[in-house]
Amino acid sequence: AMAAAGDEEEDAAAANPGAMHHQRVLINISGLRFETQLGTLNQFPDTLLGDPDKRIRYFDPLRNEYFFDRNRPSFDGILYFYQSGGKLRRPVNVSIDVFADEIRFYQLGEEAMERFREDEGFIKEEEKPLPRNEFQRQVWLIFEYPESSSSARAIAIVSVLVILISIITFCLETLPEFRDEREMPVPLPPQGGGLNGTPGDSPPMQPPSSLADPFFIIETTCVIWFTFELLVRFFACPSKPEFSRNIMNIIDIVAIIPYFITLGTELAHEQQQPGAGSSNGGGGQQQAMSLAILRVIRLVRVFRIFKLSRHSKGLQILGQTLKASMRELGLLIFFLFIGVILFSSAVYFAEADDPESHFSSIPDAFWWAVVTMTTVGYGDMRPVTVGGKIVGSLCAIAGVLTIALPVPVIVSNFSYFYHRETDHEEQAILKDEHSSVQGSTAGGEVKRRPSKNSLNKSVVHLENSEEFNNGTSSLEKANIKAKSNVDLRKSLYALCLDTSRETDL
Repeated sequence: AMAAAGDEEEDAAAANPGAMHHQRVLINISGLRFETQLGTLNQFPDTLLGDPDKRIRYFDPLRNEYFFDRNRPSFDGILYFYQSGGKLRRPVNVSIDVFADEIRFYQLGEEAMERFREDEGFIKEEEKPLPRNEFQRQVWLIFEYPESSSSARAIAIVSVLVILISIITFCLETLPEFRDEREMPVPLPPQGGGLNGTPGDSPPMQPPSSLADPFFIIETTCVIWFTFELLVRFFACPSKPEFSRNIMNIIDIVAIIPYFITLGTELAHEQQQPGAGSSNGGGGQQQAMSLAILRVIRLVRVFRIFKLSRHSKGLQILGQTLKASMRELGLLIFFLFIGVILFSSAVYFAEADDPESHFSSIPDAFWWAVVTMTTVGYGDMRPVTVGGKIVGSLCAIAGVLTIALPVPVIVSNFSYFYHRETDHEEQAILKDEHSSVQGSTAGGEVKRRPSKNSLNKSVVHLENSEEFNNGTSSLEKANIKAKSNVDLRKSLYALCLDTSRETDL
């Protein structure tokens, strides 16, 4: 019946293509009716409205119209797509996500969706290169893309746990009890002497080695994992220059360098320890200097917290927001700089004659101006005169206005990147569902056919009367066997579109 209906429609179109092209079609969108020509829809035969086999499912033969229970305002843009030959314009009163859902429902295609996203300002995602070698590709996917497989997800979980352990260790080792045990023995070199009986007392002279410290052992374990991960990703990456220029990989390198510097310093210190008794005077200052340098180097380990951004979508969105908002952040800093100069100068001259003034100079008032404009207000510096208080009030008000101006743009950028990320996740979920539905419908058709015995037996008797030029008339009876409701509607629709005869249902 479906093939018969399609053949009749094709025959009618072949017999009178002009009439079929200009034939009007009524489309009902949740009670709001639209009318267009059949040729307008047929411009895009791969879409839902352009393909007769797809749109026939929504045809109502009693009302002679197509009915769609969809968003009504969005259909203005959908219909304009057919009328304009492929141009998409989202109605102002329709949100982006709602209109995107309508584009998917009416099956306008990936090309139309990409053009819509570009018109709305979405940045086109760059193609992620993959290594050509199969083994390298698998390793790269496991270590670089946690969502690619369950093993990649497990590697990502282990990496996040190691990062958290490293950060917790970095914080705990600065507690007074742990810090004193490691650093107090450093100024003990005067304990050694040149007597013959003192060699047995040399161990107290040597500070407890960091190599045996539990924190150092934990740090060593974490750095082994970081180094292994970095080397594996480096050898499996598709492009070594691109890998070296990536900011996240630079952070990975910077995060493990302090450990190797500390390790080299400790090993050198232990090798020089036996002969350190001859130069105790300058050795203490040298050790104090090396300890200060090591503290600065160890501070770099705090950058490991940025390694979490590799596994956190939220941190990635925040980084993209800050990168896109550099101009607004620059304006904010520039406005704060102007305000600090103006109000620090004004408060200095307003408080210059008061002996209890906290502002000894204009640069000394910079701190107060920054704290006041950012509405922090520590209270360590404050104006005491009436003029100074007036300047302070104006400074606080100007600070609120200055900070409030670029903030909406930054928030808008954050909202844009957040919705873009969630849109990608929704598209991935929809693709997975679509593929699973296609796989299930293939097996469901076989199960569905035996349960439709009642429909197989249904027969529609249509009496068709045709008037010929000689005035004679004849009656034809067409028996259409419908295997389903869809086939029945297709058959009725094909007969309704046949303009060469009058159909009496």
